[in-house]
Amino acid sequence: MDVLESAPPPVKESVSSFHCDQCDKELVRKIARLLLPGLATACVDNTTGLFTGPASVAVIVRKEMVDYLTQRSQMYIAEAAVQGGDGINSVEELSDHPIDIISVLVEEFASSKRNLFSRVSGWLLSESREEKIDDFVQEMETNVFWSMERREAIAEILLGNVDLNSTFHCSMKFDTAQQLADHRSQCGFRILNCTNAGCKAKFSAIHAEEHDLVCHFKVIPCEQMCSESIMRGEMDRHCITVCSMKLVNCPFYQVGCESAFPQCNLGKHCTEFLQSHLMNVLQVVHKQGASVEELNQRVQLLEKSQSLSELSEALDVRSLVLIIKEQEAKMKKLERDLCKVRDHQELIKNVK
Repeated sequence: MDVLESAPPPVKESVSSFHCDQCDKELVRKIARLLLPGLATACVDNTTGLFTGPASVAVIVRKEMVDYLTQRSQMYIAEAAVQGGDGINSVEELSDHPIDIISVLVEEFASSKRNLFSRVSGWLLSESREEKIDDFVQEMETNVFWSMERREAIAEILLGNVDLNSTFHCSMKFDTAQQLADHRSQCGFRILNCTNAGCKAKFSAIHAEEHDLVCHFKVIPCEQMCSESIMRGEMDRHCITVCSMKLVNCPFYQVGCESAFPQCNLGKHCTEFLQSHLMNVLQVVHKQGASVEELNQRVQLLEKSQSLSELSEALDVRSLVLIIKEQEAKMKKLERDLCKVRDHQELIKNVK
């Protein structure tokens, strides 16, 4: 008779007891910001028409709100998929983004706390309601009734409940603490500090590249391609004010030169277009008292004068006008002296 061998005892599957709890901190902050206005709304609508104010129920309502959101977030998506009915539970209308889901839950809770007066009166549509909610939010923030740190702790729990695809939080599990520690140092949701000097931003690793593209403290090459590197937050001011490559109008624009060029090329432009600038300025100086031919002759004389270098260095109308007038005065004196010499020579010739 064969002896029946006893079946081996079932092998227990190992349960990973070390969970990574890191998540998208930016999204957690956004969820945390939803909670205070939601609480304010619930408290204000709950005490409207009564002799008590929203602050008198805030502690109780806050606890109820946390319990409600925690429980509802655990079953929200499952209920929506099963019921598939009207309103917010319709699968077609359901958004899978945590912000949208939790916003709906916060609104659900606030609606459930409305007293009879709020429901039957026109209070829900009144402007004073919005003002009172805003005032109570401000009061709670001032008194640090519900700190951001505590709200973020709750937001992390809510995020883990509704983020079934683990898009915004890490759901990995490990058998040992060492495995978890090794993972946390590489997890895409680990918290990083911005390395740009002066920036105090913190973000999940998955947002590092995104932050780097917008960080105001990151030093980048000038957008106008000058030789300097500037902090992104100072770029506009630099480009508009001191950048050597910013486009400027010719300082002789008011007398007719319509050129525009990088600021660093100002001296080069004024040197290359000295003749046309002289012509334009002379037309202003002498107005209609001289012909084009006479003005051209004056330009040629000025170009041959010893003050050519001074003329080339003139970078605006005023300075060029002063130099021209000074030089013309010298030339007039020379002309008068030359006439006297000629007259004297003519006199001597006639005497002989």
